Amino acid sequence: MANTDFSLNDFITRFQLQQPIRSVISHNARQAAVLIPIICRDEPALLLTRRSDGLRKHAGQVAFPGGMADKEDGSLIVTALREAQEEVAIPPQKVRVIGTLPPIDSSTGFQVTPVIGLIPCDTQFFANEDEVADLFEMPLQEALRLSRYTALDIERRGIHHRIYLSWYQQQFVWGLTAGIIRQLSMHVA
Repeated sequence: MANTDFSLNDFITRFQLQQPIRSVISHNARQAAVLIPIICRDEPALLLTRRSDGLRKHAGQVAFPGGMADKEDGSLIVTALREAQEEVAIPPQKVRVIGTLPPIDSSTGFQVTPVIGLIPCDTQFFANEDEVADLFEMPLQEALRLSRYTALDIERRGIHHRIYLSWYQQQFVWGLTAGIIRQLSMHVA
């Protein structure tokens, strides 16, 4: 979004007025969800995590709070809210869910549904040290600038994947996380 008069209300309106993107046929059966937490500040910001270096998968990577769906979740929105509470202590009742983006296949075998949620600016975040090494905010307007994402084509297990790369301050944002932010940006453009 190149608009210099960017506001959270503009973002919400654009997000909600866009036609849903047609579903892509998924090759992944395992379901997961992430919360895209947008902090409602004067300058709205995305809350991102850097995963703990001790994790078995995706150690040290920048991510949104999220994870695999549990049977008892009831919906992928519940999954995203549960995981956000477990990872960064966001109380589910403080999240105003405004919608979801179409699911994205991850290269690790999950179909991931991004859930967009608005978080009050007075919300306190506490990283679960077993899963999260660091929390940081990225201004929403900066995150949604499409020109910040560089495409990289790779092959993994004989399958072609396009991933996106970006830097924000000292944080390297890439892979699924960068792809989700880029998809959100294209959705509200």
